[in-house]
Amino acid sequence: MRAAAQLFREKGFDGTTIRDIARAVGMQSGSPFYHFANKHELLMAVMEEGLRQGLERAHAVLGDDALPPAQRFERLVRTHYGILHDTGSDFVPVMLYDWRSLPAPYRRRIVALKNRYDTLWQHTLDELHAAGLLRADPKLARLMILGAINFSATWYQANSRKRERVGLDELAAQTVALVLQR
Repeated sequence: MRAAAQLFREKGFDGTTIRDIARAVGMQSGSPFYHFANKHELLMAVMEEGLRQGLERAHAVLGDDALPPAQRFERLVRTHYGILHDTGSDFVPVMLYDWRSLPAPYRRRIVALKNRYDTLWQHTLDELHAAGLLRADPKLARLMILGAINFSATWYQANSRKRERVGLDELAAQTVALVLQR
């Protein structure tokens, strides 16, 4: 799945063949079908893995609800940048850009997982709004914030020239500063 995620991210779902994936992991061209019924099922598995990892990472950094909402928000922002840009984090970007390639029955499974992830964000943003730290409507804020962070998958390059490089910690801090009223 990791090789498939990397290839789907680099070449897109339509531009990646099962042969490409098999070659990347040293298999015969038909061997992936032993594990997945078709290429769409493999794409769905990649997306599910990304969301599963995202949920796991978000829960790990949030800990308990005793954290103040601003601190939970900071952690969610930094974690989400990591989900998109840490080494080997090709799963969620594939979901973002190849979503329409999934047949409807597969999309429903992905939406259920995505809703669980969005709920973590929504709870935090609702609390920030109630505390006066977020002026925007919390639901619209969630859509705009995640949309902006997700779009970084198209432009952020950790390996840019050293003097121009912005690390993920700084990127997250700037995002938080842009959003929160302190």
